[in-house]
Amino acid sequence: MEKGSSICSRGNGMLDVAVVGCGYWGPNLIRNLVENGSCGRVVCCDVDDDQLERLSRRYPDLYYTTDFDEVLRDGGVDAVMIATPVSTHHELAKKAIQARKHTFVEKPLSFNVEQGTELIELADAHGVTLMVGHTFEYSPPVLKIKELISQGELGNIYYISSTRVNLGLHQSDISVVWDLAPHDLSMILYWLEEAPARVFAMGKAFVQKGIPDVAFVSMEFASGVIAHVQVSWLSPSKLRRTTIVGSSKMLIYDDTQNIEKVKLYDKGVDFKDPETFGEYHLSYRSGDIVSPKLDTCEPLKAEVEHFLNCILTQETPRSDGRSGVRVVRVLEAMERSMKEGRAVECMLHDTVA
Repeated sequence: MEKGSSICSRGNGMLDVAVVGCGYWGPNLIRNLVENGSCGRVVCCDVDDDQLERLSRRYPDLYYTTDFDEVLRDGGVDAVMIATPVSTHHELAKKAIQARKHTFVEKPLSFNVEQGTELIELADAHGVTLMVGHTFEYSPPVLKIKELISQGELGNIYYISSTRVNLGLHQSDISVVWDLAPHDLSMILYWLEEAPARVFAMGKAFVQKGIPDVAFVSMEFASGVIAHVQVSWLSPSKLRRTTIVGSSKMLIYDDTQNIEKVKLYDKGVDFKDPETFGEYHLSYRSGDIVSPKLDTCEPLKAEVEHFLNCILTQETPRSDGRSGVRVVRVLEAMERSMKEGRAVECMLHDTVA
């Protein structure tokens, strides 16, 4: 079906949107929808009456329901944003798409590749937008890094190292890999425009039996880039730090900093063919450190705006269903690698661009 053929009910650039799951993350989506000029009615749906009661005190003019089917039957609701536990993503998104609602799903898109692929096929068949919440792809530092890499500022990328650790929040239905690694994966795949060819992951469940809370993941890309991601719910301090080393320059992205989140280092090592016996082969370069100017917009605000705009313009979202499935495929490879204790092949020949 042609996307958006008869689905946007307003016809005046306004959309009615339902947020399903109003616990930890849902209120952030609701706040951004309330503040967005393209959003008309906001419907809040959650099975927890107390949660809706608390929200209604803050937003008395919104609509509240504990019945997801009521949202699906409401012909005025154009879009659904799902912020529920990962194990429910597929079932809720599938019903929303079949009810011809444009659908946004928080990361990760689904519990496995088959579920995510089914959602893509259903969205295509019903002509609705499907988008996944890879919020960092809308973050000014991440966009700036993408720009620097694309412009060749760092030269050829050698490796990427990322650390995302803190104390908690332990999840009951997914491991730390499925909870935290989608952030780093979505960024790395977005920057490199390439998916890993091989993955090796080592993790362990120290607190909850059978649910790893610490993981170390290594990835190898067909281009020769290697990457390492450390994720943990068991760390004394919160770290959100990514290092990218290229042949020309190096970069550090620290998302915990209020200012100067990105620093570009004119540092490197040059190899020189010796002209005389005993001449040193390497010369170390250490130049300026530059912190590029960044936009100050909230990533989630930009993400919500992008979702609504894609519905109205029928543009394909930057983080569409296919982007979501790429990340899920790598997560599956990580999970398999941890269980089997070996490196596993991961979608050879697949590219992000």
